Amino acid sequence: MKHYLLIVALCFINMAHTQDCKYILFGEIKDFHDGAPMSGATINIETLNTYTAADIDGKFIIKDLCKGIIVISISHIGCETQRLEIDVNGDTYKEINMEHHIEELGEIKVSGNASTKLTNTAQETRLNTETLEQFSALNLGDALKQVSGVSSINTGNSIVKPVINGLHSSRISVITNGVRLQDQEWGIEHAPNVNLNAAGSINVIKGANALAYSGDAIGGVVVVKPPVPILKDSLYGKTIMGAQTNGRGGNITSSLTKSWEKGWYIDGQASFKRFGDFHAPDYNLTNTGLKTLGLNLIAGYKTFENGFNINYSFLKNDIGILRAAHIGNISDLVDAINSKEPSVIEDFSYAINAPRQEVTHQIFKAEYYKRFKQLGRLQLQYDFQDNYRYEYDIRRTDDNKPAIDLNLKSHALKAKLKLDANANAKYTFGIQTSYQNNFANPDTDVRRLIPDYDKYDLGIFAVSNFKLNDNTVLDVGLRYDFNRIDALKWYQKSRWEERNYDEDFSDIIVKTEGSQILTNPVFNFNNVSVSAGINHTLSQNSSLLFNYGLAQRPPNPAELFSDGLHHSAARIELGDLRIKQETSNRIGATYQLQAQKWTLNIEGFANHIKDFIQIVPFGTEQTIRGAFPVWNYIQTDALLYGVDLNVSYTFNNQWLINNKSSFIKGRDLDAKTALIDIPAFKTVNVLEYTNEKWLNFSANLESELVLRQNDYPDYNFETFIPETQEMVLVDISTPPPGYHLLHFKSQITLPVSNKTNLDLGLSVFNIFNTSYREYLNRLRYFADDLGRNFMLQIKFNY
Repeated sequence: MKHYLLIVALCFINMAHTQDCKYILFGEIKDFHDGAPMSGATINIETLNTYTAADIDGKFIIKDLCKGIIVISISHIGCETQRLEIDVNGDTYKEINMEHHIEELGEIKVSGNASTKLTNTAQETRLNTETLEQFSALNLGDALKQVSGVSSINTGNSIVKPVINGLHSSRISVITNGVRLQDQEWGIEHAPNVNLNAAGSINVIKGANALAYSGDAIGGVVVVKPPVPILKDSLYGKTIMGAQTNGRGGNITSSLTKSWEKGWYIDGQASFKRFGDFHAPDYNLTNTGLKTLGLNLIAGYKTFENGFNINYSFLKNDIGILRAAHIGNISDLVDAINSKEPSVIEDFSYAINAPRQEVTHQIFKAEYYKRFKQLGRLQLQYDFQDNYRYEYDIRRTDDNKPAIDLNLKSHALKAKLKLDANANAKYTFGIQTSYQNNFANPDTDVRRLIPDYDKYDLGIFAVSNFKLNDNTVLDVGLRYDFNRIDALKWYQKSRWEERNYDEDFSDIIVKTEGSQILTNPVFNFNNVSVSAGINHTLSQNSSLLFNYGLAQRPPNPAELFSDGLHHSAARIELGDLRIKQETSNRIGATYQLQAQKWTLNIEGFANHIKDFIQIVPFGTEQTIRGAFPVWNYIQTDALLYGVDLNVSYTFNNQWLINNKSSFIKGRDLDAKTALIDIPAFKTVNVLEYTNEKWLNFSANLESELVLRQNDYPDYNFETFIPETQEMVLVDISTPPPGYHLLHFKSQITLPVSNKTNLDLGLSVFNIFNTSYREYLNRLRYFADDLGRNFMLQIKFNY
């Protein structure tokens, strides 16, 4: 009986084998982008525990397969391994497309080194996550100063605007998570509303060579990108806490990410900062506190072929303005300039009183992308921004009513198609359109500085990248932008006639009521931008880059319509309806060297700007509150040129020295004088020591030397002071002396568990408590800059 059962079982096994295991799986493995065969790809038949490989044409064959489902995995150098289930029901053909391009994989992997540059031939620098985390308690402008050639124009210590090669405000576009920031950037004392703690990396592109982002950014583009999620089943996050002595406050930021291997992810980030009055070396800086609340939520689905994400961000800043900077008239300004100390010095406080700014910025964004086989990638995006700006002046009656009350709402649509099937020639086409409404609340009891307006923008661009040979890459771009501003603006009849508008703009008058004239100015601007660049590899360690950019920037609403007292700037600002668009022609050249111990980056540039718009002192004007300085927007031809240097030398595995230096000149070609607000020469030397054996210890000593700006225009003027019945000189032009500061930073890493690390950092800024005043700080007339500051930072990675 036993023998009989064994014979029957063997027969069934033989019948199953001969009946079902005779099928063939054959196919081809191709590059998803261009359809090129992926020779040498490895195919692992997991169900049979056997391997095979694709031939030179990317073809493969697997024989003797049984009917049913088999599992195979395909791998290739530079590709993400694919795992497939195939239902075998007869001879089967399968075409498999691999994701072969490293730069595309960088979008879905956590690696911070993948695809770090956004351009091929522009002068570009990237700040990674580790660098940004050091500025958790500070802001975007402070972090960007780590880039050679980038400085800042400040209103105190909390309002910091980046300056790229001498240009700032509307000449710099800030792109945060793919959205162009719209937040009243025209004001010198308006800092970008960016939550630095929500950033994973920042790319700084100098000049107008990033036409896919903006056409009017003749100064440069700042691209803030969120952290890239890890696409596997995981839950991870980090928390950073900080405390500092100057301001007696601290900050905390925390983020948590949940991701799934199939491509889904959700990420949340929140941050809070609170500081009281900051202090200079010799006195308290009254009413300079800061309170910031930030929130960022993002959810999406991300694979190589398609995906989407929805993002909401919220940022609220409550910023105190130095109490002594509030002047009642020109006499107060003269006293402040001639005094060595602020006119108001009170005990430390966390209160934020008038004068102050309260700004809330919200962004909602929805994005979808789809990759088409052997063609390219299509991206569609919509975003909405809501910006509320309140500026509070000191009033005799009600300090809680804002002197400036602006609400800016922006809607934008964007479509971009990148054709990258040909590895030697890639093309990107795009269209962007936006609508913006600015509402200036008239219920402020103060004449509105900026009027109500509607703004319409349409941009079309084409950018191409050509690989001429193994050593040379060429970029070419073309862009057209149409801009329309439709405003409703009240003018005082006296101002209207004083500026001769009655002769040139009588056709825009809507009605006249007493001494007031209501006008409807409408402006259309047509702007053309062109970029070209070449990157040539000289040797294995060195390369040379050259680029050219033509860009046009239309005037912003402030440059056209400003008409009144800007309280936070303590001056009367007057725009001009005759102002035309700027035209920039910029050339840049870069030499890069990466030797065994040396790294060297030298960037030179020259930027000729026709009809350059600037705001300059013009005199004084009497108001019901007294006399105030008057600043006019005017146009001239300008030339800016300079050199940025970044060089480092590694002595051994532990010691390194780095130097960053920037030299820039700005000339008014019409007046044959220097341009106003050009940064002085600055050089920063850093000596760094690291020792991985000492809990990954690192420390550096930083020397910051800023020379006096000796090349400046003389806009000093004389004015009559009624209190003393005499004419006095108002010296608003003479720069302060140069200065030298020393800073110290250190950090160690403590392993808490297998998945958790604790980083401890200690920094000391302005070690010797040096008194100094920065030329580009708008409050330099009233007080010194910050004194010594001890900062402690604790970071958990989990």
